[in-house]
Amino acid sequence: MIQHLIKRYKQMRSEAFLRNCYTAQYAFIGLGNHSLTNLYPVLQYLQVPLRYICVTSEKKRLLVEKKYQGVRATTSIDEILNDKEVKAVFVATSPSSQFGIAKRVLEAGKALFVEKPPCSSLEQLDQLIAAAKEHHVGITCVGLQKRYAPAVVQLCKVLKGEKITNYDLHYQTGLYPEGNALLDLYIHPLDLVTHLFGSATIVAQKQLDNQSLMLMLQHKDVAGTLELSTNYSWLQANESLHVCTNSHVYDLEQMETLTQTGKQSSLFGVPMEKVHPTVPQTRILFSRNNFTPILANNQIYTQGFFGEVKSFVDAVEHGSKGILTSLSDVRKTFEVLFAIS
Repeated sequence: MIQHLIKRYKQMRSEAFLRNCYTAQYAFIGLGNHSLTNLYPVLQYLQVPLRYICVTSEKKRLLVEKKYQGVRATTSIDEILNDKEVKAVFVATSPSSQFGIAKRVLEAGKALFVEKPPCSSLEQLDQLIAAAKEHHVGITCVGLQKRYAPAVVQLCKVLKGEKITNYDLHYQTGLYPEGNALLDLYIHPLDLVTHLFGSATIVAQKQLDNQSLMLMLQHKDVAGTLELSTNYSWLQANESLHVCTNSHVYDLEQMETLTQTGKQSSLFGVPMEKVHPTVPQTRILFSRNNFTPILANNQIYTQGFFGEVKSFVDAVEHGSKGILTSLSDVRKTFEVLFAIS
């Protein structure tokens, strides 16, 4: 009986995966390391029908055509935008070129997935939002994948029933000479805290050196401090978030683990742990399992890349109402980002 139920469950799971088919036509502009490592594998796993891959050179075009069977390789963005069968376009190019390409995609009336940063100013973001509205593009998504990380999704759920008082975030990497750390790296932790706690204003900021920035942010009812730094090491890069509420302390580490520790009780303002010491109770709300090599334990999944791509494609195909970091949704993030002097 048990074996029959297990077999039936596995059969239903595989059939559900096979039934989830995508039929719209998509195009991808860009073929950088991030795309190849984090986005293309998700598209291949989901069997998203890629009609075009657009690259910058004829040499790359020939290589793409050989590598990706059944996909048309092109160096012409116009070819993609003029194809009425293409319903949605992924844009993951150099940060300096993404605004112009994203604007053209919206003007062509196609759904847009654009990697961060989609623009270099608040004015440019407003132009993209206006273009989407003018050309009736209802589905846009900015590649800020941490919102889709399972640990963050779980943290959002548990925080809904709590009174949050403050948080402390540390984002520490090695040197970043190849780009703009603020737009390319720090955008992620800033988007995470605005996603969790809402719009924010900068109370204080201190540039410690060329690599380190300290911020104090005030949200509606929550205050937080952030250390954003490239003065550490890429081999030991660290991202941690410590959230304090009226009854618990939550710790999020590297999008890999989320724990909840209960606060000790008090009587008439006297902490009872001083009177009768007890061991703090910590619950593991989420932890990536490194033993079992399944989808849910893959870093592409736990870091949120799988979720952001699937959410976008589901919205294009079915109008799904799940998490979707639209251009309008990320405006509060960019308000903080471009307020940093």
